[in-house]
Amino acid sequence: MAEEVSQEVDSISMNGCEKSAVYESFLLDKFPTIDSDLLIYVKDVLQHGEDFENGNDIYDAVGGILHEVTSNNADDDEIKAICDQLMGIMKRSSSTEKFEHKKLDAPVILENTSLCADNEEEEAVSIWIKKQNDSTTVDQRKLGKAEAKLKAKQEKREEKEEKKPNVIVELDGATASQSGNRREAKMEASGTNKSRDIRIENFDLAFGERLLLKNANVSFAAGRRYGLIGRNGVGKTTFLRTLSRRELFVPSHISILHVEQEVIGDETPALESVLECDKGRYDLLKEERELVSQAASGSPECKSNGGATGRLSQIYVRLEEIEADKAPARASTILAGLGFSPQMQRQYTKEFSGGWRMRIALARALFSKPDLLLLDEPTNMLDLKAVMWLENYLQTWVTTILVVSHDRNFLDSVCTDILHMHSQKLDYYKGNYENFHKTREEKLLNQQREYESQQMYRQHLQAFIDKFRYNAKRASLAQSKIKILEKLPVLQPVAKEAPVMIQFPECEKLSPPVLQLDEVTFYYDASKVIFEKVDISCNSESRIAVVGDNGSGKTTLLKILLGELEPVKGIKHCHRNLKVGYFSQHHVDQLQMGQSALGMLAEKFPGKTMEQYRHQLGRYGVSGDLATRPLLSLSGGQKSRVIFSLMTNACPNLLILDEPTNHLDMETIEALAKALKNFKGGVILVSHDERLVRSMCKEVWVCGKGKVQSIEGGFEEYKRIVQEELKLLE
Repeated sequence: MAEEVSQEVDSISMNGCEKSAVYESFLLDKFPTIDSDLLIYVKDVLQHGEDFENGNDIYDAVGGILHEVTSNNADDDEIKAICDQLMGIMKRSSSTEKFEHKKLDAPVILENTSLCADNEEEEAVSIWIKKQNDSTTVDQRKLGKAEAKLKAKQEKREEKEEKKPNVIVELDGATASQSGNRREAKMEASGTNKSRDIRIENFDLAFGERLLLKNANVSFAAGRRYGLIGRNGVGKTTFLRTLSRRELFVPSHISILHVEQEVIGDETPALESVLECDKGRYDLLKEERELVSQAASGSPECKSNGGATGRLSQIYVRLEEIEADKAPARASTILAGLGFSPQMQRQYTKEFSGGWRMRIALARALFSKPDLLLLDEPTNMLDLKAVMWLENYLQTWVTTILVVSHDRNFLDSVCTDILHMHSQKLDYYKGNYENFHKTREEKLLNQQREYESQQMYRQHLQAFIDKFRYNAKRASLAQSKIKILEKLPVLQPVAKEAPVMIQFPECEKLSPPVLQLDEVTFYYDASKVIFEKVDISCNSESRIAVVGDNGSGKTTLLKILLGELEPVKGIKHCHRNLKVGYFSQHHVDQLQMGQSALGMLAEKFPGKTMEQYRHQLGRYGVSGDLATRPLLSLSGGQKSRVIFSLMTNACPNLLILDEPTNHLDMETIEALAKALKNFKGGVILVSHDERLVRSMCKEVWVCGKGKVQSIEGGFEEYKRIVQEELKLLE
């Protein structure tokens, strides 16, 4: 049809009516369902489009309307191709007009016609040149009707979008919303989806009134290990909980396990608790015992069903297929790696503390091997030996893992991909954390350079436009620059996250020794000595890391130093002006969740102004609405910062920190390391965070076998010892 139109244009000269007919014929051929009013409007625009220079100009003028009236969901490229054809028709019709002989309505006497105006303000007009009318000839009434129809169509489309099946769930203050996917729903209903990959598209996530993710998309490829990172409070834990409870669409054949809550304490041995989580094996063994019992007793029920031999044979074949006989050894290996001795594996779960029961929950997850394993800060309850064992174990994991962790070494060792949660979106990076850090720095640097380059180009164009806008000779060139400026993409500068602030207050410097233990022995029960003849001391310049296996007495040592426990034998010396700031790994127990950080600080330390309380909280990044929100709504890392504020309000000159990095994001850990370096008092630190210990600790105390020893070689030497112990376990 377009070729016929072109031939017709080439063969004859067209007047306005003929041009309108050609446009109408072409548009009806391409868009048979176009509305009559819209057709008239588009024809009018094309007929009076003398300023159109190319197909893009036509697309800018009527492309939106052509998209609306297309019946086959044409994409941008197809519509632009049609606009290019319209431009070709327009140019050919203009060229025939150019050489058309026009007949005058009446004789003209040339001598009476002035080619040059007498008045300089008047414009010279040639009788051979048709003066272009600048006013538009588009019918305003028709334009209004066309715009009204377009608006009605748009509203109808939006109504359809709203009627799409959405999943909206509110749980624990969190709300998840996701657009339904008919294809996935159909495959789910028919049971034809066997893929182990997970793709979640176009979903929102909110906590209360805070929007955490908007129009986010995420994909998990089977067998990949993903690290989820982001600042404290962005919603990482909320995202994991939403996934685990299937509030976002995950195919039903994919099993999910989220290690979040500790195992309930009862009279089940730790090893048996791990074995029980394999439901298939547990049910087969239970049925086997019942059938063997029936066969041994010769019960009528057993005889009536033809004997138990056939079913027992099936059970034995299935048990052999799943290697049920190897399960106890595998469960025992996992528990041993997480720090459980053979004796502890036989203990009842009710005899363990909360931290150890969390380890049992982690062991159950590792043993059951779900299709998607969700881990939230798995290293928090582990010592260095267990962390290193877990790193090695997860490197051979065959299903999908999504882990939230603040431990950079752990993320570098375990993760194959990184998801960065920030600014209400999820960004994907291939590689471990080290690769993510480098790639993101380069990406932000390139983004900033591109933005600055475009800004310079914009300024150059704008300067040219301002200079020659009203210059007759350069007006057309200035107009082209304006079009270039309008078509430039809008780039945004790099939005830098606010730096994390941690600043410990100034303190009085004390003469050494600040704190000292001489020949100290301690035990709860004389049959089990925890420490014997311990000799240690610290001063105002000390930066000491206390390390050792879980249960080796690290927390007990801290309590002796704090004065919460008295030595059975020996002497503890401390400076008379010593003030200690203590951070407990169970610091959450100290907080009143219904209160705000500001209210709690004012209650514990009355007599100051609100401005002084805000200043104290601001030292640790608890500012703005964070200071007035209930503590229950804060993330784990934000609660830790509140504890830092409480413990340093009295300006202590010795900090004793028991696992302070639990729940802190990586930026906050780096800020904490810097603040501890600048602190003028002494520091005694219990931590499994290798980077923190390496960056600020000069001395290492190793707890174990009833001793506390300062070792030569520092943390490097201690790590070498741990690696040798792990090799022996293998």
